[in-house]
Amino acid sequence: MAKKNRQMKDFNFITADYVIVSILLFNAFTWLYITITIINGFLGNLGLTDLMSVAVLGVHSSTVIVASFVGVLLSRRMKEFAFLYLWIILGILVSFLPILPLEHSFFHLLIVSFSFGFSFGFGMPLCLAYFSDSTTLGNRGVSGGLIFLITNLCTPLLLTLSSDPLVLSYISIIWRSLALGTFLLIKPTIIDYSAKTHVSFLSTLSNRRFLLYIIPWLMFCLVDSVESMYFEAFSSPEILELNKAIEALVGVVFAFIGGFLADRIGRKLVIIYGFISLGVAYAVISLTPTFQISWYFYSIIDGIAWGIFYVIFILVLWGDLSPKGTKGEYYAIGSLPFFLAELVEALSRPYIQGIPKESAQAAFSLASFFLFGALLPLMYAPETLSEKQMELRRLRKYMEKAKELREKVSGKSNKT
Repeated sequence: MAKKNRQMKDFNFITADYVIVSILLFNAFTWLYITITIINGFLGNLGLTDLMSVAVLGVHSSTVIVASFVGVLLSRRMKEFAFLYLWIILGILVSFLPILPLEHSFFHLLIVSFSFGFSFGFGMPLCLAYFSDSTTLGNRGVSGGLIFLITNLCTPLLLTLSSDPLVLSYISIIWRSLALGTFLLIKPTIIDYSAKTHVSFLSTLSNRRFLLYIIPWLMFCLVDSVESMYFEAFSSPEILELNKAIEALVGVVFAFIGGFLADRIGRKLVIIYGFISLGVAYAVISLTPTFQISWYFYSIIDGIAWGIFYVIFILVLWGDLSPKGTKGEYYAIGSLPFFLAELVEALSRPYIQGIPKESAQAAFSLASFFLFGALLPLMYAPETLSEKQMELRRLRKYMEKAKELREKVSGKSNKT
């Protein structure tokens, strides 16, 4: 019975507000994958040049970044939930763009890419701040891991409905409408602070604790995005497809495991383990590139790292570090490395394709060096999960075990 009660306590974060924000984030993350698939579908159908494709993908990533900052600034002048309503409605409206009776051209695709990027980035920082306010320091990791677990399990199923970008556009409209319906039916209860204070983006960047975490996150995103292109150039199509499958499967599982561990042993320790493991994986494939088992090892470790870092660096850390009422600024800057890396990948891909294998092998060694170098700021970074929180968790487990032992002893005494 005590064990059952402990399991129930581990999931006591599931409140009405958590359900709402989980649906909103699940819907938004899935919608992002749908819109990217729509853009890639049109790119394939139009047969554009490499330079034009780079422009379309670059517009999407850069617009997400700009829209995040615009959204945070605009949200200061609006009530939080009114702003989230506006964000969802904007997503519904821009989903109509691909199906308008217009000629599908490069210019039209640029508008679609810009609109999708803007409508996603516009409200994500505030939505992520809503998630942070709907959770506590002690359960933010496991609750974020649960969201990513469900998202990554359901998204592939949703994308199997069709590969036609026009059909996916209709699905996009319906999908964002479901988020609006959920928000209208279930009334949220938090976020509206009686006295809100805002910080500037510059003061956020001058926060030492924030910098000690954002620098390793930026290094990881840039290294991994560039190395993924070298991986494609170096590996065979069969290994590449297997790599994607392994990374996706492992990442889904470790998104939840990483969040769970982050609430128990701390965010910093989990991140350090992730960086060390990935650095070793890059070192292995640089030293033994001809052994196929090295590539499998790399795929598993890369999936583990992405699963952990997705949860901690996108959902958890910036809510831990930011004061109440200022989380939008932290989440906007904290999400920047992910989309900046996508932009760098789009711009670099034409130059990296067709490189010799010797260059790719050297790049893996260099990646290992940079990832181990990213550990340096982490050594000075403070743990965001307080020692008091971890001590209370350990004390609670000790008391529950003592209670279980007492029940067993008393049960034996009654029998005798």
